[in-house]
Amino acid sequence: MNWLDRGIAAISPRWGYNRIAWRESLRSYDAGTQSRLNTNWTTVNGTAEQANQVHRDVLRARARDLERNSDILEGLINPFERNVIGTGIMAQAKVIDAEGNEDEKLNTEIEELWEEWCHAKNCDVAGTQCFDEFQAMAVRRKKVDGGIIFIKCYTDDGIIPFCLQAKEVDELDTSYSLSKTSEGNRIIGGIEVNQYNRPIAYYFKQYSPDGYWTGGTERIEASRVIYLFSKKRPTQIREVTELARTMPIVKEVNEFVEAISVKERILACLSVFIKKNSPSGAIGRGGVIDRKSGYPVRTISPGMIHELQPGDDVTTVNPSGQSSNAKEFIMTQQRIAGAGQGLSYEASSRDMSQVNYSSARQGLLEDQRTYQMEQKYLIDHFCREVYIEFIISAVLSGKLHIKDFWQNQKKYLKHDWVTPGWSWIDPLKEVRANQFALESGMDTLANVCGSRGLDWKEVMKQRAKEKTFEKELFPEEKESEESNGKEKT
Repeated sequence: MNWLDRGIAAISPRWGYNRIAWRESLRSYDAGTQSRLNTNWTTVNGTAEQANQVHRDVLRARARDLERNSDILEGLINPFERNVIGTGIMAQAKVIDAEGNEDEKLNTEIEELWEEWCHAKNCDVAGTQCFDEFQAMAVRRKKVDGGIIFIKCYTDDGIIPFCLQAKEVDELDTSYSLSKTSEGNRIIGGIEVNQYNRPIAYYFKQYSPDGYWTGGTERIEASRVIYLFSKKRPTQIREVTELARTMPIVKEVNEFVEAISVKERILACLSVFIKKNSPSGAIGRGGVIDRKSGYPVRTISPGMIHELQPGDDVTTVNPSGQSSNAKEFIMTQQRIAGAGQGLSYEASSRDMSQVNYSSARQGLLEDQRTYQMEQKYLIDHFCREVYIEFIISAVLSGKLHIKDFWQNQKKYLKHDWVTPGWSWIDPLKEVRANQFALESGMDTLANVCGSRGLDWKEVMKQRAKEKTFEKELFPEEKESEESNGKEKT
């Protein structure tokens, strides 16, 4: 305490205590105070499941409703589908031979078999979706529903005895929550976990072909289940929609746009009220009684002339208020909604009128980082799991003949993924930058081609074919160019 506090405390300990208490309160966090502005800020500390399970189903249902009916929300989901998946994330086998070089023959055989398996009749147990469509659906359902589930199925319908079955997170049987198994594991939201919250098994509701729950439940081991969801907290077991923070804003914008649309429709029509001072007299072609209001409704035909009864007065309906700030309001709300999903305003609205080359490129780079995070998650948790199971099933079924596979699984399971690339804003500037980076050794051809979703080896092979074909087609021009080059040197 300073000398003033000590003096006040000596005279009146109560005053001295109040001074110290108020000073300490000023040193605390503003967000933690119980001031007038924070009285309605109600918070609860609990585990992730305690916070999520109460509203999980409601949030999912509302997100699906906006997915069906909101163009603005669709504008937030489509960029992820287009840029994370696009035409599909492609697999590349990277098996190394005894000399340390890539085994081109085996890699080509694996990639050709993988390409065939990715067709709908082979990879989907229902035979309706190819693997690229599975990837796109995983991105969409992870955004809207919070997650999606794929079951590894082993059937003889495809080229190898392995395929996938897609399930919605609704199919998890939540009636098993908070119970325990004979092994002492807990079951939370239809997922059986051990003491470390590691999934052991999943409990799925059984449905009839027409979509009704039969009352039965199927237990599937976790080794057969690929459960895709974003885990934000260590105690989180189940998914929650990633659009939770964005949905209120989207709903407000939808209602605002609807109100403006109704107002403009009213302004575009001639609507009047007839004030009556006497019980008789009317204008128009006659009308019917409105069931809701109980008042007669009449219509006015174009160009009509009608005399009013004594005491009648006509008042035109002219909605008050201005919608001149509608554009700014919608833009601001879209910007906030996009930021909540890690996207720029331009990516979520497709409006490029507010940017130049530099700002557009900076925004695109930030958006690409968001897409790359989603791509890495999908590759690590979905694509890689499917590819490994595909190779093992192909070896077991005899489609791939690898003698020492079981002794060197790590060697034969090596692979890489080529993600879809992005087009350049200014191709000339980008080409010059890439050329300088390659010549200075700051970048590689693999990275440059990979940024555009291309395989650098395929690019080199295609260029070699084109050069050979050009030489065969125009041998004289090629020889003259070579001779001119020798003369210059």
